[in-house]
Amino acid sequence: MDAVAHSRHIAGAGTTAAAWRQATELAAAPSTTLDRLAPPGKRVVVVAPHPDDEILACGALLFLLAQRGDAPLVVAVTDGEASHPGSPDWPPARLRAQRARETVAALACLGLAHARIERLGIPDGAVAAAEPQLAQKLGALLRPGDLLITTWRHDGHPDHEATARACAAAARAHAASLLQAPVWGWHWSAPGDGAMPWANARKLALPAHALARKRAALACFTSQIEADASTGAAPILPAFAMARVLHPFELFFADHD
Repeated sequence: MDAVAHSRHIAGAGTTAAAWRQATELAAAPSTTLDRLAPPGKRVVVVAPHPDDEILACGALLFLLAQRGDAPLVVAVTDGEASHPGSPDWPPARLRAQRARETVAALACLGLAHARIERLGIPDGAVAAAEPQLAQKLGALLRPGDLLITTWRHDGHPDHEATARACAAAARAHAASLLQAPVWGWHWSAPGDGAMPWANARKLALPAHALARKRAALACFTSQIEADASTGAAPILPAFAMARVLHPFELFFADHD
């Protein structure tokens, strides 16, 4: 276990979006543009550990790519079938089908109704065990010069972290570049704790209409944003978690951390 793994615990409400908005290190993070982050002509491959992570991490960037006329590839590592353990309303088979539909609907909100989606079918919650196979599968999809975007390698969720490691291995092996985006990192980390690699950060400011499209895309994930009536469980993505990824920017870390 790495030195900071013990602190990457996802519980409670975590750090608020308001606290992050006041963070000095976030304010100081270098700004970038779409063309610098994802130059025209470079194919973008977004690798989502679970259906919805592609929107949580970079939904607005996907919208801006669509507006530019690009055709990014979306890779679903798992089908998200383990998000509601023991739920009569959401058994794994139903979740697989539902979460796939939610992704398609969300991408359509972003102007990517015909996006190519590769579903790898790795078991939800067991990505670390399949990490070498995931790197191999990703390698088969990559072209030299591609830009991979995935979740942060210290994001706090084991599937997110394993996916990032596999992406890094595949990128190195196939002459691709890699950006990582915090999703649950906003939850367990806090301003001033030094956990996020701010020296490698790039902040993409979002036009209001791009942020609105991201918000609409996230609303497609009803299985994740609504409570489970059959168990009484709270939403997987409560409002406070959604607020943290609906900043007027998206943050990415270059692959040097």
